[in-house]
Amino acid sequence: MVKFCLNKKRVFFFLILLSGGFLGIFAGIIIAVTHDLPQINSLETYRPSSVTRIYSVDKVLLAELYVEKRDPVFLHAIPYYLKTAIISTEDRNFYIHSGVDLKGIARALVKDFIAGEFVEGASTITQQLAKTLFLTTRKTLKRKIKEAFLAFQMERRYTKDEILEMYLNQVYFGSGAYGVESAAKIYFCKSVKELSLAECALIAAMPKAPSVYSPLVNKKLSINRRNLVLKQMQKTRIISIKQYEKAMQEPLRLKNCNRGVKAPYFVDFVIRSLEGSLGNSRIYKGDLSIYTTLSYRLQKEAENAVEKGLADLEKRMKKHGIKEIAPQCALVAIDVKTGGILAMVGGKNYNKSQFNRATNAKRQPGSAFKPIIYAYAIERGFAQNMLILDAPVAYKINNKKQWKPENFSKKYKGEITLRKALAISANIPAIRLTEMLGPVSVAQFAHKLGIESAVSQYLSIALGTSEVNLLELTSVYSVFPNLGKKIKPFGVMEVQDYRQRTVWRVKPQKKFVLSRDAASIVTNMLEGVIKEGTGKKALVLGRRVAGKTGTTDHCKDGLFIGFSPTIVLGVWVGQDKFVSLGKFETGARAALPIWIEFMKKALDKKPYNHFDIPNNVIHAWIDPITGKLSKSDAPDAVKAIFKKGTEPK
Repeated sequence: MVKFCLNKKRVFFFLILLSGGFLGIFAGIIIAVTHDLPQINSLETYRPSSVTRIYSVDKVLLAELYVEKRDPVFLHAIPYYLKTAIISTEDRNFYIHSGVDLKGIARALVKDFIAGEFVEGASTITQQLAKTLFLTTRKTLKRKIKEAFLAFQMERRYTKDEILEMYLNQVYFGSGAYGVESAAKIYFCKSVKELSLAECALIAAMPKAPSVYSPLVNKKLSINRRNLVLKQMQKTRIISIKQYEKAMQEPLRLKNCNRGVKAPYFVDFVIRSLEGSLGNSRIYKGDLSIYTTLSYRLQKEAENAVEKGLADLEKRMKKHGIKEIAPQCALVAIDVKTGGILAMVGGKNYNKSQFNRATNAKRQPGSAFKPIIYAYAIERGFAQNMLILDAPVAYKINNKKQWKPENFSKKYKGEITLRKALAISANIPAIRLTEMLGPVSVAQFAHKLGIESAVSQYLSIALGTSEVNLLELTSVYSVFPNLGKKIKPFGVMEVQDYRQRTVWRVKPQKKFVLSRDAASIVTNMLEGVIKEGTGKKALVLGRRVAGKTGTTDHCKDGLFIGFSPTIVLGVWVGQDKFVSLGKFETGARAALPIWIEFMKKALDKKPYNHFDIPNNVIHAWIDPITGKLSKSDAPDAVKAIFKKGTEPK
């Protein structure tokens, strides 16, 4: 009897040791598998990668930026039928289990064992969320154990509704849609709260195999899967038989929302301008609202003007037998007073070429550079009626060579005023003036006004041989109607986060770079280009406008940069291969019509404005050729502006 009791104790002790060993091994396995699990409390601060939206100043959505298309919504905003369809399809015991459905696991294990591979999962909604947020999609036993442990932790920390809300905002619904709101917008072009019963069922059908059941991938399979979900909802009495039959008959009405980017060249410009401050990752993942300066109304007018202008140019090029016909155009419109970019076109077709010719293309401006030279002369004390010789000239380059510049027309007028020389875009007077002022000083002055590109320090600078981009040249012209104030052009006013807190705001860079008197005189001289010179076509506007044409050798580039009292607009036309647009395709012929077309629409129904004039200037009627005083009723008399004390007597 004693021996039996001792044996019984030994067996009991052995069983305890054996059980302890098994428990230790099991605990070791669990620790090994779960030691690297993420902390569930990170969900407290977790915010999904959302959509950054870019808006125009007139509240038009220009673009949505995202890595994954997400639009988080609160649970109460999601339709009852969508929530119940998801639960009915994915996890009928969601509100009963504690994160893991043991009966479902047992059932799935039997099927997997029979098949010899993972053919059926038994993941609850909580487990699916854990996998989506923290784990990979690879089907392994180790991952399933991690998934279960994470699910238990999540169920302890969060309510069922909180888990369901996170799930509905995180799970992939195919075709780039993450979350129910994004799915509703991508498939039906509406908010999730507007979905019908049939549409809710279709979306609820997709988490099982999003790439298979997406209606954009396979319409027939998608409808079949939707009908299975509706049947399940009817069987569980979520919907009535009548509702079921009606939803089954509802056709699949997919809507192709126009989700294309509006003003794409400008959107690219905006992204690049913010990368240094916010970083690329935050721009695409930060759920930001970016408020820009662009007027979508004016942007459409700009695009229409460019399209029309290039179509007319191509007809002329074909007519004149031009072999290479691939003209491009760039356009930039800037608000004179604020420096905000109102419209931007970087090329003929963004889908074919994303290269932004308004900001990145370096081209010779030709005579469009001349106002900088004349502005420097006026600032230095020259008067616009000062006479300068327009006659052939030659400069020694070295002992063997000479440089013999010519006027575009090959004609010369003798002595003419600075005003007239600028109006008719004569080359020789501009070269002589640069010689008087010093090409190095002219180059320095160009940088002061806003040219950031390298500028030649030789006399050829007068012919606009230094390559610049359209945006910087257009911004220089804004100095004149702004009475000498330079404002660095910008495209973004403010950036807000998802809580509507400002994370970035523009700090306009303003600086006086030209005297008020000189700026108003140059504006008056550029009005002369419209009234008396190469820009006469713009008289059709019937407005106070000023500007300058620009043409390079062999008509490779045509420009017109000009302004009203409120808008400064630059237009460039040329070919990417630096070949001719055709004989006589000058800035006045190729670029000015586009400029006029835009300005006509931009100024339509706007008040008639005059250019600001400072007190320290005086008007006088002069003869534009001789520069002498003239009667106001004389045939060629022009009303010119002078600094007090420099006016003709």
